[in-house]
Order: sequence, then C-alpha cells, then structure tokens
Amino acid sequence: MLTNIRHTLHALAEPSGEEVRTQAFLLEQLRPLNPTKIHTFENSRNILVLFDSGVPGSTRLLRGDFDALRVPETISVPYASQTAGVSHKCGHDGHAAILLGVAQHLRANPPRKGRVLLFFQAAEETGEGARQLLDAGVLEQYRPDEVFAFHNIPGVPLGQVLCRAGSFTCSVVSCDIVLTGHTAHAAEPLKALSPYPAARAITDRLLALNRYEMSRDDFQLLTLVQFRVGEVAYGVAAGEGVLRFTLRAKKDARLQALKRELVQVVEEEVAKCAGLRYDVAWKEYFAASENHPAAADKVRQAAKQCGLEYVTKEQPFSWGEDFGLLTQHYPGALFGIGSGTEQPPLHHPHFDFPDELLPIGVEMFNALLQLSEQ
Repeated sequence: MLTNIRHTLHALAEPSGEEVRTQAFLLEQLRPLNPTKIHTFENSRNILVLFDSGVPGSTRLLRGDFDALRVPETISVPYASQTAGVSHKCGHDGHAAILLGVAQHLRANPPRKGRVLLFFQAAEETGEGARQLLDAGVLEQYRPDEVFAFHNIPGVPLGQVLCRAGSFTCSVVSCDIVLTGHTAHAAEPLKALSPYPAARAITDRLLALNRYEMSRDDFQLLTLVQFRVGEVAYGVAAGEGVLRFTLRAKKDARLQALKRELVQVVEEEVAKCAGLRYDVAWKEYFAASENHPAAADKVRQAAKQCGLEYVTKEQPFSWGEDFGLLTQHYPGALFGIGSGTEQPPLHHPHFDFPDELLPIGVEMFNALLQLSEQ
C-alpha cells in the first residue's frame, strides 16, 4: 500500500510552490482517515492534520515534506516522473508516504491522550514551507510540546538512525550580488564602467573566508554558485554583473555574522570603483536544526525500541533543512535514517528513495509518538 503511494507521489513530482496535484493526492488519501481536522492554507500547499484524543496531554508534531527538485528524471521505472525537468531526487516522496503511513496507523490506533499533528510540508527545498506554516499562525493554537522530522541519508546502511543533540544541520542562506556600472562600445572598453575588477576582488576575498573543518566552532563555507559579467553581445563592453553565493555555518549566529562580513566586503570593493553600484539580495534561508537534548534522546530510545542501530553523529550535516525553523520555535529533533550504502547521494540524477525504508520510517515515528505520550 505505502509502496504504491510512494510511487504515485514520485510520478506526480512537482517543484517547490507548485505542488498542486501532489497536495490534491495527499488530501484524497487523508480525508477517508477521518482525522479531527485538516488545515489547508491560502498562501501555501502545506497541509496540517490533527488527531485529537480529547484527553489532556502533550501535543506532538511530525513533519514529512513532499516537494520535488528541478532535476530531470533519469531512471527507467514504471512510476517515473510525469513532470518534465522535475523529479524526486531528495526522497520527499518517501517522506510524505511515511507520514501517510503514520496517519493510517493513527486511524486504527488513535492517541490515548493529547494531540498529534502531522505536517505535510510543501516548499522545503526553497526554505519557504516552514515559514509559511509559522506565518499562518495555526501552530499558536496548538503550541506543540515536541516536533520531530527525519531525512533519508544515502551512503549510510539502510535503517541506521543518526542523531545528535545541538545542531544537526547547518544554517544556510543564498545571495545575489548585483553590480551595476555602464556599458560602452566593445571597440572602446575603457569608456565602460566594468563590474569585473570589483567582482573578481569580491570573489577572491569571500572565498578566502572559508574555514572548511566542520569540527571547528567557527566553521563557515562560502560557495560560489555563479560568476557572470556582461551579456552575450559581442559589440558591447560589459557594464553589469552578478555573483551568486551560498553561505553556511553550524550556528545561526555565525551565519548572521558572515552575512554582515559579506556586505562589508562588497561595500569596500565597490567603493574603489567610482560610480559602480551594488545590491545584495538574500534568498532561501534555512535555520540550523537545533536538536533539544531530551528530544534527541527520545530518537535514540525509539531506535532501540525498533531494533535499529543508532549512531550519535559527531558533527552536523553541512546542508540546510527547512525544519530548523520549527526547532527554533519548539523543542524537537531532526534525525537521519540510512537509505543504503549503494544509494546515490541526495539530488543525484540516479537517486530513488528505497521502498524498503517505508515501514522503518513509519515504525520510528510511531515509536516516537508512544514515547512522547507517556
């Protein structure tokens, strides 16, 4: 049953913010389960499902994301993506299928006390979905006592559980640095105000700020995504350019300091080129997933209860996860479950969520609900 659901979600693959058919399919699966309430939202494709026992107790939230990536489908399977240029190469089809499995379990085994919220999240890949849920204000009426989510981890034995107290994933943000001078005829380049000298100096200075060792408290990584000066116009000397970077750090405070340092570098280099203007636009912010010690310990207990190997991760993952915004507001934990040592990495064209992981994920979430109900 869950395998068929996962395959349908895989075929529907839609990018962040455009999950129209995916949301409709999920609602179609959820309504017959008769939850206490299903919340949908005007400004997002998020779904929040409530199972309320009617008996006083804690409120627990579980998250499963369902957006896909703008990566073309490359695997030949009957359930291949039906959306050109879009596919599930991060495993969110599996995450959402597992949360549906939890909903099915709650239909048959309602919570004895307290409430359970299932958050089917859209737009995780762009860092928008969690913010949209918080901005909607609906969580203020529930005030979750604990929040949990997991991500499948390729390269790790199938079913091995990874977690740690503190930062589990990095704070990440992207930016566009637009430099604007003016063009001239290509035969008279000295009459142009080229952004190239400033762009080169900015890039060199920013990349020199990298501290690659994750074990360092001041770990920070600036990755150049694009360096472009001018347009494809052979008769025109360049007068405009753009630099695109991603920034990441283990702690949000370090990331905010790094953002300020980037702006300072840009200001200093642009000031050396009279008349050159700049604009810095910040995009796709992911807060660090800060795991509460008690919640992380419940992940360990749940893994033991499920008979799964548990590993305490020494350092955070360097990638960002939108769930981090929820852990900044409510105590909880993000953890990993291995999706196999032979599985291609996340976002790889050949990645495909392993169906064998579906019952493992459902069992882990159900164990966490039991532990949190006690």
